[in-house]
Amino acid sequence: MTMDCAENRLLTSRRGLLLGGASFAAWAYLPKFARAADGRDPRLVVVILRGALDGLSTVAPIGDPDYAGLHGSIALTADGAHPAIMLDSFFALHPAMPEFARMYRDRHAAVIHAVATPYRDRSHFDGQDVLESGYAGPGRVQSGWLNRALEALPRGERVSSGLAVGPTTPLVLRGNAPTVGWAPVALPQADDDTAMRLVELYRHRDPALALALSQGLQLEKAASGDDMKPKGGNAVMQMRQVARGAAKLMAADDGPRIAALAFDGWDTHANEGGPVGRLAFLLGGLDGALAEFESGLGDRWRDTVVVVATEFGRTARINGTDGTDHGTATIALLAGGAVKGGRVIADWPGLKLANLYEGRDLKPTTDLRSVIKGVLQDQFGLSDRVLAETVFPDSAGARPMKGLVA
Repeated sequence: MTMDCAENRLLTSRRGLLLGGASFAAWAYLPKFARAADGRDPRLVVVILRGALDGLSTVAPIGDPDYAGLHGSIALTADGAHPAIMLDSFFALHPAMPEFARMYRDRHAAVIHAVATPYRDRSHFDGQDVLESGYAGPGRVQSGWLNRALEALPRGERVSSGLAVGPTTPLVLRGNAPTVGWAPVALPQADDDTAMRLVELYRHRDPALALALSQGLQLEKAASGDDMKPKGGNAVMQMRQVARGAAKLMAADDGPRIAALAFDGWDTHANEGGPVGRLAFLLGGLDGALAEFESGLGDRWRDTVVVVATEFGRTARINGTDGTDHGTATIALLAGGAVKGGRVIADWPGLKLANLYEGRDLKPTTDLRSVIKGVLQDQFGLSDRVLAETVFPDSAGARPMKGLVA
């Protein structure tokens, strides 16, 4: 494992240092509530899987004759003790994701395969920077594409509030907009007195942080019940708990409409496992988180799109430790009542050696920015120009994908 594999998101501010010791922290944008002019009340959740998801093990191209040989002992199969869930005659879903499979059958979930950002150098840190900033290369800005999309929404005509959840505010929703903190999981060890002492400590040193903490504590008391309080346990439980808490806030009439969640731990260099094992454990958590959003949002689910993305994929061939190394193309997942689902969308490049990117990776045939642009355009009416110049600068060549939202 390289040094790069050990890197996590840097805690670049006092806010991050204060809250980064907990499993998750959250920052919510809560400007004046405005209902969409067309009568819809659209919501968008972006889930970032940090560490690079193995798309070939999550949605397996069982129909590709070269897949089984490349993925070896971790390849999914349509039969056996733990059969994959066939999505069509070619692609099969990992058996740890029965809730997503149900949504797919109900035409409320879709898969986009062989997808990638413009980034090609396989560094987690830079790959996550490109994924979340929306620029073609790393190190460009300290704001994210989702924050810029939020700022571009017409005030009073479209909804314009967001919620970010992660060890620090995810870059994708970071920017210059004023923030209000919400921390149902971020301060699990702090009683009210300790929390208020923190607020008082920062009242003069960092008034913005003090305000965020104070309002966050108030929101936590108002919005969260015992079901949202951290109960310890593993990453799967934490994924579900965070999704449950975010959904509870987003379901409220005056709650946030746009959210970003970041889940770590998807770097499967060793002992990745096939239908059971480490990856299966993580995918079960993701599947449960999607189900929490569906149940927690209630009637709001019908106008919701959840986008699941990761910084890059993993190698087509397994390594000597039954894992996969940093790759290129992978998958993006869409779920929600607003999704035009029941489809695997793929310009499949094939897995023959001559077709692999640099002889090792699934070749990207779809730009992830096109997928996200299509969702943003259909959900919030953003124009081609705004998407190409402001949300994803210098990306005119990546046209919005049509027909992703019903």
